[in-house]
Amino acid sequence: HVQLVESGGGLVQPGGSLRLSCAASGSDVDVVAMAWYRQAPGKQRELVAYRTPGGGTTGYSDSVKGRFTFGSDAKNTYYLQMNSLKPEDTAVYYCNAGQLSRTGVYHEYDYWGPGTQVTVSS
Repeated sequence: HVQLVESGGGLVQPGGSLRLSCAASGSDVDVVAMAWYRQAPGKQRELVAYRTPGGGTTGYSDSVKGRFTFGSDAKNTYYLQMNSLKPEDTAVYYCNAGQLSRTGVYHEYDYWGPGTQVTVSS
């Protein structure tokens, strides 16, 4: 079982930066992969980035590659550093726990945080 809580969202101008955090706890927290998803109004939730336990493998969607970084700066605490933000990055961002398959596909478990709103606007 895993509990997740996101923080760090807010309003930022285009071209700016924002850092989201995800605090993870629970009995399975050391063995799950982690991911960030986002959902914009009227759109489906999309996978933004994933990270295997220990950070050996990370992956990013094409829309954020080169701009976002998924890392960990403390035990069971993860961050999503978002640079060069664009209006189309506006969404609710969610932390998720799951598993990365041998073929490199991320599969989400039903462990979600409540989400944090990111708004990119001038």
